Amino acid sequence: MIAALKNLPGQPVAKRNTAMALLAVGILALGVSAAEARKSSWRDANASISSSHTFSGKASYYGNESGSRTASGARFNQNAMTAAHRTLPFGTRLKVTHAGRSVVVTVNDRGPFIKGRVLDLSTGAARAIGLTGRGVGQVVAEVQ
Repeated sequence: MIAALKNLPGQPVAKRNTAMALLAVGILALGVSAAEARKSSWRDANASISSSHTFSGKASYYGNESGSRTASGARFNQNAMTAAHRTLPFGTRLKVTHAGRSVVVTVNDRGPFIKGRVLDLSTGAARAIGLTGRGVGQVVAEVQ
C-alpha cells in the first residue's frame, strides 16, 4: 500500500507525504488500541467491583524500594500505610481487609504489574493485616 502511495502519478510530493503520514498514524493508533484492549481485559477480570465502590482480589506487598520515588512523586516508605493500584487516583484512601483485619491505606503508586493481583501494599500495611506471612492474599478494598 505504501509503495502505491509513493507512485501516485500527477500528485504533488506534499500530498503524497501527507497521505503516507496519515496512513502511518492510523496504523500506529490501531496497534496501540489493540495492545491496550489486551492489557485492560486481564486487568478488569482480576477484580470484582461492586456498586458500593468496593473491589476484591489478590494483593501482595513490596518494600525493597524504600527511599525511591513512587509514581505520585512521593518518596516510598515501606512502613507507611500506602498502596499501589493501576487506575485509582493518587490520594484515594482504601480500607483493605484480609483475614478479619483491616487497615486504611493511601494510593500513591502504580501497580501491581503481576497478572492476577489488584493491589500492592507497603510492607507496613501488609504487616498490619497479616499478609506478610504468605506474601499474597485475598483482600476486600473499600474506597473511603
